[in-house]
Amino acid sequence: MPPRTTPTQRQRRLGAEIKKMRTEAGLTAEYVAGLLGIDRGKVSNIESGTRNISPDRLRTLAKHCACPDERYLSALIELTEPPQPRWWDEYRGKLSSGLLDIVELEWHSTRIQTIQTVHVPGLLQTEDYARSIFAAVLPALSRLEIELRVAHRMGRQRVLTREQPVGYVGYVHEAALRMLFGGRDATREQLKALIEASERPNVRVRVLPVDRGSFPGAGHALLYAEGPVPQLDTVQLDSAHGPEFMHTELQLARYRAHLDWMDDACLSPKASQDFIHSIIRSL
Repeated sequence: MPPRTTPTQRQRRLGAEIKKMRTEAGLTAEYVAGLLGIDRGKVSNIESGTRNISPDRLRTLAKHCACPDERYLSALIELTEPPQPRWWDEYRGKLSSGLLDIVELEWHSTRIQTIQTVHVPGLLQTEDYARSIFAAVLPALSRLEIELRVAHRMGRQRVLTREQPVGYVGYVHEAALRMLFGGRDATREQLKALIEASERPNVRVRVLPVDRGSFPGAGHALLYAEGPVPQLDTVQLDSAHGPEFMHTELQLARYRAHLDWMDDACLSPKASQDFIHSIIRSL
């Protein structure tokens, strides 16, 4: 089977973990090629995510790398499974691969935490609110492109309402709640929907009031997706060139500290609901 031309973020992550396992064990790519009975080029392809690795070969590699963590290894083996058809496949070739990588990351996560400072979290947005955000993109999107993005964003929300919903915590700065995306009526309905969503057992919304002053990562949106084991957690940040995914130990530690700060500083879920109600009354 030829190498993939466009591996997904999930496939690239498996390759990155295999490379980390190999380098931390001090093994060369040539040694691993001989160990697994493949050529050197295939090792590079595996580590770049353009070629898959079988569970048996992965276990062989883990054994020679002295990887004792069975939970971590089992999670890696799960990543080797061929992707199953998913609802977001209908957007392939219509939306960027980065947007599809985000929804795949969310779908396979065990818990999601986000920080938003400019607008309400995408997983909790209404259609009108989301449409107003995409309508403001430069260069301007066509009506079809806007509607594709709105439909995709609404689809992402299935992760919170499916049979086994993912746990979600959304930290939202007060400034984001007061931005009038789509006008007062659209914002009012959005804030009502935000309160309604926060009443689900798997969803918590936490507000950071402006009177708390400065805070870490001001101005940057953050998505932290927990994996089946902590080593497979992933951070996703937005950039002008598309989503960026980070997962080194130092990066994960930095953003875990960021989330811990928000957890300490934000209002409680109940106080956050009351705070949002007060903003609704002011609109």
